[in-house]
Amino acid sequence: MITVRVGRLDESETEALLCPVRSDFSGLTGAGRRVETGAGEKVKARLEGMGELPVGGAVVTPGGDLRVPFIIHAVVESREESMTPMGIQRAVVNGLRRAREWEVASLSLPPVGLGVGTLDAEQSAEMVVALLRDHLQEGEPPAELVIVVESSFEEDLFRRLIAAEDHA
Repeated sequence: MITVRVGRLDESETEALLCPVRSDFSGLTGAGRRVETGAGEKVKARLEGMGELPVGGAVVTPGGDLRVPFIIHAVVESREESMTPMGIQRAVVNGLRRAREWEVASLSLPPVGLGVGTLDAEQSAEMVVALLRDHLQEGEPPAELVIVVESSFEEDLFRRLIAAEDHA
């Protein structure tokens, strides 16, 4: 099931959250920076010890000081590679793969690819909803996917796309 919730990603109460990051694990948006800060120093130190990941990579850490047991850090951008639809797709798919490997039952994620000014909001949202739908059709965990939005524009966009998919 895919649902949309208005709120803050760092306040999610699912089993894990997917946080889009740069290859050095720094947050890309206000939501990502709040997750980074909220997780605490132990998580930050753990990520710094990993070095950098390529675009499309995803790694799981404990949730640290957040309410979630796990954070899946999905790399969508690096110094050498700007954010692209293909990079977002690889990161989301690999993030979902990590969640499946860890048998995560519920996962929160932000509207990946929106708000950066370089990608079309409608196309990015359509791609993310399609990726989530494809994942659910596989019948593997996580079965509960929560898109956490912060604006009425994002809420309307994702609710409309999910409803359209439900009626297709």
